[in-house]
Amino acid sequence: MKAGCTFLLAVTAWFLLTPHAMVQAASPPNPALVASFERKLQALEKNAALAHPDPAPTEFSEQETNAYFASGNIQLPTGLQSVVFQEQPGVVSGTARVDFDQLKAGKSSFNPLLSVFNGVHDVVVTAHAYGAKGQGIVHVDSVSLDGVEVPRFALEPFVEKYLKPKYPEVGLDSRFALPARVEAATIGLHKVTITQK
Repeated sequence: MKAGCTFLLAVTAWFLLTPHAMVQAASPPNPALVASFERKLQALEKNAALAHPDPAPTEFSEQETNAYFASGNIQLPTGLQSVVFQEQPGVVSGTARVDFDQLKAGKSSFNPLLSVFNGVHDVVVTAHAYGAKGQGIVHVDSVSLDGVEVPRFALEPFVEKYLKPKYPEVGLDSRFALPARVEAATIGLHKVTITQK
């Protein structure tokens, strides 16, 4: 996976759950939007290799991001059938169809709080996210399954049992180093803006 895309994955880490399996797009993505996203990723990587990176911002539109994720160029967890993002100032929302039985891959639990995470559900996750001083910060505000909000006390054991063992940086509150000398990342209205230093 390209390093410049890691922030976009990490910002949406909870909906994506981890950066490693295939998205199936509902409709073919726009090739021009996919190519534009790719060019920007390559520019970030080249800029990061410079002794003094250009601090000019790079902007990824919501349309470019959704097209790129739908293109199959990003590996998402087994069990995700589609992912779509919406970006508002400081907030990103992700919608996905998730097969939790595939996602959990044979792990079981006797905790009754975790029984909701079975079968196939439409999942919506909303999070506040930003990057500053080379750090990415994500705070999950809400998660709903089939339109019903899941209480935080039920989300926490799910994250601890099924996500943290394999992906220690994924959580309801996450802090992580930004890659590719990214200094800051801002979620705006239908866009993510990244600056390097």
